[in-house]
Amino acid sequence: MRLLADFVVVFHFLFIVFVVAGGLLVLRWRRVALVHVPSTLWGLSTEFFGWWCPLTPLENWLREHAGGTGYDVGFIEHYLLPVIYPVHLTREVQIVLGTAVLAINLAVYAVVCFGRGARSDPRI
Repeated sequence: MRLLADFVVVFHFLFIVFVVAGGLLVLRWRRVALVHVPSTLWGLSTEFFGWWCPLTPLENWLREHAGGTGYDVGFIEHYLLPVIYPVHLTREVQIVLGTAVLAINLAVYAVVCFGRGARSDPRI
């Protein structure tokens, strides 16, 4: 179970990286947008509305069933914020993070849609 919990952590981290920077893959492979856009909308929803990602309770459940302990904060606060920020996650920080993710992805999709090399074919 501990190995599965660790896998969930790695998957969760990679999902966050994909939400933040996956638009760069769309610059090369436009069909990635079919997965990236819904993933980004989910990620932004968790930041802007304070929702919990279902991967966090899954990881906690797996850790508890492996004889360990879970945690009662979100994935970002538990794993990433101690590395990035020395203070606890607040709603204001979540809004800033969500806004940064939105800005990054809007910029990438602007290049995809309107930038140099944008295809005249509107299909993805």
